[in-house]
Amino acid sequence: MTVESVAGDAATGSRPGSRGLGGVVTMAGSGLSNQVGAAVGSLAFPVLGPVGVVAVRQYVAAFVLLAVGRPRPLSFTWRQWWPVLLLAGVFGTMNLSLYSAVDRIGLGLAVTLEFLGPLTVALAATRNRVDACCAVIAAAGVVTLLRPQPSADHVGMGWGLLAAACWASYILLNRTVGRRLPGAQGAATAAGVSALMFLPVGLVVVGRHPPTLTAVGCAVAAGVLSSAVPYLADLFALRRVSAQAFGLFMSVNPVLAALVGWIGLGQGLEWTEWAGIGAVVAANGLSMAARRG
Repeated sequence: MTVESVAGDAATGSRPGSRGLGGVVTMAGSGLSNQVGAAVGSLAFPVLGPVGVVAVRQYVAAFVLLAVGRPRPLSFTWRQWWPVLLLAGVFGTMNLSLYSAVDRIGLGLAVTLEFLGPLTVALAATRNRVDACCAVIAAAGVVTLLRPQPSADHVGMGWGLLAAACWASYILLNRTVGRRLPGAQGAATAAGVSALMFLPVGLVVVGRHPPTLTAVGCAVAAGVLSSAVPYLADLFALRRVSAQAFGLFMSVNPVLAALVGWIGLGQGLEWTEWAGIGAVVAANGLSMAARRG
C-alpha cells in the first residue's frame, strides 16, 4: 500500500530518535485501541450478538477505507476483481469468527489464537533453525491453550483458529491485491463489498432484536477503535519505524488483549493460559528479532 509521505517531515528536521519514539507510542496506542474496541464491542453482544457487532464494524471500516482509498471499481478487470472479492469474504469471516471466539472464550485467548495466523505466515516464509525453534515454542503454547479438559470451550477455540486461518489468508490476499491495484483501492473496495454483504445481516439482526442506543454506541465505538484508529495509526507508525520493528511490536497484542479482558471485562486467566499466551508472543518476538538481525 502506497501512501503519501507526511508533509513537512523533512522541513521539521525531526531527529531519528524522536521519530522512532513517536512510532513506538503510536503502535502502543494502536494496539491498545484495537483491544479496547473489541472489549467495548463485546458489551453489545447481549443485544446485537457477535454478528450484529461485526456488521456495524464492517460498516465503519468501509466508511474509513473508502474515504482514504477512493477506489474506482468500474475500471477493475476480472484479474483485479477476483482477489478483491475473496479478500472481502475473508475480511468479514475473520472479524465474525474473532468476535464469536471472544464471546465464548474471552478476549485474551481469542486474540492469541487469532495471532497464530500471521505467525504461521511468517514462519512459513523461511527455513532456518530459529524459525524451527519458534514453531516448537508456538506449538507448545497452542497445546497449552487447547489442552483437553471438561470446562474447555472447544467451539470457541475453533472460532479462534478459524480467525487465525482467515488472518493468514487476509495477509496473502492483501499481497496479491496490492500488486494488482494501486494504493489502498483494493483494500477499500474489499471493505465496501464486505459491508454490502453484511447489510442484510444487519437488517435481520435489527428486525429480530431491536437495538438499544447503548448497544449501537458500543458497536460503533468498536468499529472506530478497532478499525479506523488502528488503520490510520499504523500508517503513521510505518513511516517512523521499520516493518520488522512494527511486526515485532505486534507480538504484544495478545498480552494487551489479555490485560484489557482482565481489567475491563473481568475475564481472569489461569497461569497455564498466561503461559500459553507468553509462548505464542515469545515465538513471534524471537522470529521477528532474528529477521531484524
